[in-house]
Amino acid sequence: MSQDHNNPAFKKLLQKLQEESWQLELLISGFAIFGLFTAFPHITIAAKAAQNDGKIYSWIILMVVLVSCAILIFNLLLHVVLRGLWIGALGLRYVSGDIDYDELNYSEKFTKYLKKKVGSFDRYIAKLENYCSIIFAISFMLIFYVLAFTFTIISIVVIARLFLDDSSRIIENDAISYWIGIPLMLFFVIGMLFTFLDFLTLGWFKKKKWLSKIYFPVYWVFSKITLAFLYRPLVYNFLDNKFGRRVSMALVPIYVLILVGASLRYKTSNYFNGELSSNSIIASNENYEDMLDEDDFIDNVAIESKVIKDKYMKVFMVLDDDFDDYVFSFNKGLKPEKDIRGLDSDVFVMNSLSWNQRDSLRRAYVKTLNEIFTVRIDSVKFDSEFIVSRSIKNQKGFETYVGLKNLTEGKHLLHVMRKRIRKQDTQNWYYESIPFWYFPN
Repeated sequence: MSQDHNNPAFKKLLQKLQEESWQLELLISGFAIFGLFTAFPHITIAAKAAQNDGKIYSWIILMVVLVSCAILIFNLLLHVVLRGLWIGALGLRYVSGDIDYDELNYSEKFTKYLKKKVGSFDRYIAKLENYCSIIFAISFMLIFYVLAFTFTIISIVVIARLFLDDSSRIIENDAISYWIGIPLMLFFVIGMLFTFLDFLTLGWFKKKKWLSKIYFPVYWVFSKITLAFLYRPLVYNFLDNKFGRRVSMALVPIYVLILVGASLRYKTSNYFNGELSSNSIIASNENYEDMLDEDDFIDNVAIESKVIKDKYMKVFMVLDDDFDDYVFSFNKGLKPEKDIRGLDSDVFVMNSLSWNQRDSLRRAYVKTLNEIFTVRIDSVKFDSEFIVSRSIKNQKGFETYVGLKNLTEGKHLLHVMRKRIRKQDTQNWYYESIPFWYFPN
């Protein structure tokens, strides 16, 4: 089978498939667009939830998926529009044939100009066919470019964490760790820049004899990291075709314009635009559970409503990666020998703690957390006892209920206070402030 590509019969089959590929292109584009439009809002919500909860690894993965979906949606929609135009042109050719400039009866000047610029109708159909085929192919190649960029950045981060980060490096000896880590980091950063410049210049580093020898090891390493073996034939097939290079380069400014256009916002004020965090004069929807939309999530702390009518109020805090650090700074005994925060697998479960030990540590954790976090309304401290729970958005966190029977009617400001240690001094810090109105039934 490996030699079939040299077989004349196989080449004839390929030629036939090329001529009929437009049907498969439309079929794949239609299904893909439907699936992408269906999945896009769900991926957006998941990415926003991961960002809000501080799940950096999940957020990166979801953002790569989101960018890939956006690229595919734009390219495939463009492909379907052009392919539809191509089919329409074929139908018109069947009815009307080629363009008859004599029948138009224009002046000689316009006839010559149109024959030069417009040419035959068949040439127009051929151009549309080329555009459609190239845009369809490049749509999937661009996804590999996104993955290549992501894997390169991940490689640099992994090197930094394994050799240069004091809290996670694998070699305890500082000198050895830095002697390995710094050259590796320089190689990857410089290599990334060289690879990117080579990509932008369509292989300039490969054309210079003396430079290509220096660049080859970099090219070899990055071809493995970026999974180039999966799409390299596509890349070089584009580069050896002038028309393909032109289309590829034309898409770059289009993507930039789309990105700039998507970022445009109409500003109604010099002072109150964009994201606004809750305080004594601002109320953000992300701090009130009954005002959260489908794609909104609690930002740090939330209460059930702006207007509290009951004689108690629910306060919910979202758990993120920093909470363990808050607790460990006040209770050193809770800090484990191995920090398991971050990506993990349920396939291998390694837990040497008994149920009683784990329960005891959890109780100590929550007790310490309640010593760190306190609730105030205006300037008065209120009794609170946070317990582990989940929000209406299924966000993991801590909730408590505060009694309000002695609170006066009207506007008030809820403060969630957090103790922190700065230069061996314990300070009270405003973790979140939320305005609300109290009008009991």
